[in-house]
Amino acid sequence: MRDPEEELLEILDKAGVDFTSSLPCEKFKCLLQMIGRAFFHVPLTREEEGVGICAGASLAGKRPAIFVQSSGVGNMINALLSLTGFYQLPLALFISQRGIFKEKIEAQFPMGRRLPGILRGAGISHSLITSAKDFPLIERKLDGLYLKNKIHAFLLSPEIWEKSEIRSQEPEVEILEPGCETISVPRRGVKFSHKPALTRFEILQTVAPSLDSKIVVCNLGFPSKELFHIRHQPSNFYMLGSMGMATPVGLGISLSTKKDVVVIDGDGSLLMNPGTLATAAHFGPRNLTILAIDNSAYGSTGNQPTFTGSCVDLAKVASGFGIKDAVTLSTRKEVAEVMKKPCRGLRFIHVRAVPGNMDLPPISLGHLEIKQQVKEYIIGK
Repeated sequence: MRDPEEELLEILDKAGVDFTSSLPCEKFKCLLQMIGRAFFHVPLTREEEGVGICAGASLAGKRPAIFVQSSGVGNMINALLSLTGFYQLPLALFISQRGIFKEKIEAQFPMGRRLPGILRGAGISHSLITSAKDFPLIERKLDGLYLKNKIHAFLLSPEIWEKSEIRSQEPEVEILEPGCETISVPRRGVKFSHKPALTRFEILQTVAPSLDSKIVVCNLGFPSKELFHIRHQPSNFYMLGSMGMATPVGLGISLSTKKDVVVIDGDGSLLMNPGTLATAAHFGPRNLTILAIDNSAYGSTGNQPTFTGSCVDLAKVASGFGIKDAVTLSTRKEVAEVMKKPCRGLRFIHVRAVPGNMDLPPISLGHLEIKQQVKEYIIGK
């Protein structure tokens, strides 16, 4: 008799799953180790990040699956609804449902036990998987969700793995020497060496020629409207919601195609999900450029200040996370010269900008039209 982990891996393989991501859960740690060996796998720093990365992979034609525990679902709801569901991208959620079977951690009870109701309230279909006897249900649902571009959550009871004979192999942890100099964090009132000279609109005008025929993932709100006005092309993916998800989406695409990918992100968005910079540094895709336009403000909501105006240096943050090619620029000439260079490795281009938005009409494309154009450009259909 096979162990349940082996059965589930066979189902995933048969369904054509080819892109996986996860955050750990002790209850199915053996499963996660096996998935990491059997499939392309992205370890995550935060559950929400995984939604964005899987969305990018889906745009590139992959069949993604994400593995998390129930406590992390609360970190995913907005991205699942305003990104994955909104753009009708397929995603299989495998959730270790804590708080229902021999649970020793009381803090797992509230989310674990209420999870079915939370998913129903969010309009996310789900299946309760209480034993390996329920695995045929997974097989039936998987095929349909990828064909119909749906989200489906499989709530996996820890009871499934109780009699498994597979044992966890504890990984060897290698302590690496620091790869960069110690960073001195600037204090409030710090004077940054690069004085902002251009608005975001002017920066986008400057880089537009370098975006030709590249896959571009643009931050939500005014940045997307400005890019659409300056240089629309079918390969532009405009974020219409899900703040903090531009870089994760771009990373997911870059890991799924050899075509060059440029993310146009902002300081407020990057501060919301900085852990993705660590994930990007870990994989180091050679086709990814992150253009961080930093105007020290939440530009789409009234220019409220962000901490990059007082104490955070985004280039040093990126460098600290392990991105070796991280620079700060501010002039038109600097930005144009760097962006026109061929991408030969992961780059983080931090451009300090003057706050301000160009008054422009909304993007005249529907969200599904945006998705379809980008997907056809990436996979050539």
